[in-house]
Formats: sequence, C-alpha cells, structure tokens
Amino acid sequence: MLNDKTILITGGTGSFGKKATEVILKKYKPKKLIIFSRDELKQFEMAQQFPDLKGGCMRYFIGDVRDKERLYRAFHGVDYVIHAAALKQVPAAEYNPFEAVKTNILGAQNVINVAIDQKVNKVIALSTDKAANPINLYGATKLCSDKLFIAGNSYVGRDHTTFSVVRYGNVVGSRGSVIPFFMENRKNGYLSITDSRMTRFWLVLERGVEFVLWCLEHMCGGELFVPKIPSMNIMDLAHAIAPECQTKIVGIRPGEKIHEVMIPRAEARKTLEFDDFYVVQPNFEFWERRSSWNGGRQVPDDFEYSSDSNPQRLSVDEMRAMIEEL
Repeated sequence: MLNDKTILITGGTGSFGKKATEVILKKYKPKKLIIFSRDELKQFEMAQQFPDLKGGCMRYFIGDVRDKERLYRAFHGVDYVIHAAALKQVPAAEYNPFEAVKTNILGAQNVINVAIDQKVNKVIALSTDKAANPINLYGATKLCSDKLFIAGNSYVGRDHTTFSVVRYGNVVGSRGSVIPFFMENRKNGYLSITDSRMTRFWLVLERGVEFVLWCLEHMCGGELFVPKIPSMNIMDLAHAIAPECQTKIVGIRPGEKIHEVMIPRAEARKTLEFDDFYVVQPNFEFWERRSSWNGGRQVPDDFEYSSDSNPQRLSVDEMRAMIEEL
C-alpha cells in the first residue's frame, strides 16, 4: 500500500517515528517519507541515521502542529499521515495544562482541517490507554483528540479523506517510561515503586508500528483500533529488570492510575473483538454506509479491557527477553 506513496509522520523524530521510518524503509518503497517535527537537533540526528540521499525518499520538515500554515505546506501532495505528535509527559501536562491543550487538541484539529483541504487520503492518529476514563490532563487531551479524529469523518463532505485512531499501552523502552527509569536507578541498589498493585499494558515498539501500518491499510475511517497485548504487575517488572535491588514504595503520583483501561465498559456495546485486536465503532451515521468489518464478535455489555483483568500476562523471563532486544 505504501509503495510509490508520500507518507508524513507528525512528531516523526520521536520513538515511534524513528521505528516507523525504519520499518517503512525496510518493507516498502515510498515516493517520499516526510518527517515533520519541531526539534531541529533531533531531525539532524535522525538524518544521520536515515539520510536524505540524492534521489532518495527522505524529507525533513521543521514545523509544529500548532502552526496551521506550516501544515498546509507540509501536507501538499501527501497520501497518508501518521499523527504521532503530542505532549506526552503526565507531570509536564499537569504543570503546563494549556500547552498540552494547544498541541494535543488544537494541533489535532489543525491536522484534521489541513488533511481535508489538502485531500490527504488517510490519516491515522496515535492514542494512549490514558485516554480511556482519563484522570489526568494528558489523558483528557488525548481523549478529546480521539473524538476529533473520529468526528472528522462526518464533515469531510465530498472529499475522500478518512480518519481513524490506534490506542495502545506502554512501549517497552520508550523515552520517559518506567523501564529506562528502573535501569538507570538500579545502580543505587533500590527501585522506587509507586504502588505494588500497579499493572500496565506492554508492547514492543516494532509491534506497535506494524499494527499502526496494518490499521492504516485496512481502516474504513471512523474506527478506534486496540491491539491485544499483555499486561504485567509493576513488582514483576522490577524483578525482571533488577532482581538484586530492594524496592521502596513511594506512593502514587498525581494523575496516575493503579490499573490502565484501553476499552472502558461504557464502550463495550459498540466494540467488536477479533483474534488479535478490537475495533471500537463510532456513533455516526456514516459508519453504517462505510464499515466493512465482518467476522467480529460483539463483546459482552459488561466487558472492560483493563490491565488488571487482562488474561494475557507477561512473565519475568518474557519481559527480560523484550528488554534485551532494545
């Protein structure tokens, strides 16, 4: 699907963008692969790994999703957009709330409007488990972003742009996550644990990228995709990373949950289950005309996809193997 197409990744210098670039260049032959981000240093460093050789497909655009005019220039001639740009750090969003709103909500609306005006074929946006039943500002802004992208399908009109969302959990080894924090702090002889009951969804970044690209190919426009991925207790994670260390319970941080949810119970009535993923269907008239998802099983009315009740569990050895591949 991506051969001879122009793909743009917003926030393309982040962990997801770099891995997506690696996978796309390995498996496809795009016409152009545009990295759109606001950090010139990260773009410079990424260009050393993926150089824009003469006759090559790589392009690097400095810009911010808050800047609608810059998006108009960047989206010109683009076939597919993967929207990964966001302010993601929970404490930073709590302390700088409207900065998160401007990037995660107003930036999302800019992406939607410009994609329609520039006749982009498909846009798929990355979400987070924190957008389900959010209790922090980051999760709330991403829930709002998800709603905007889904609703974008209802006012495209005669244009052909379609929008969908992918929601998944924590990525093993991503910047700012607990795994690099534990690995850095094990030299102190102990690890700080917020709450021993805590559980989280985990997946490796390459699996996340491959799932997003698969969804980009198969989306009808309007779905919220959720992959089936394993969960793990925080104490098991600590044992996997630093079995020699003592643990110190420091208490849950503001805006943090004991368990994460990717599909709340309130969304069960419109959720279809497939072998490896779920599809949360939208409440819009366009969906009845557009959807081609057959073979999915309607989940029970009391269904909830939560990290504590998830039947897929990661063992200590499995997590160690995932970390070793980083």
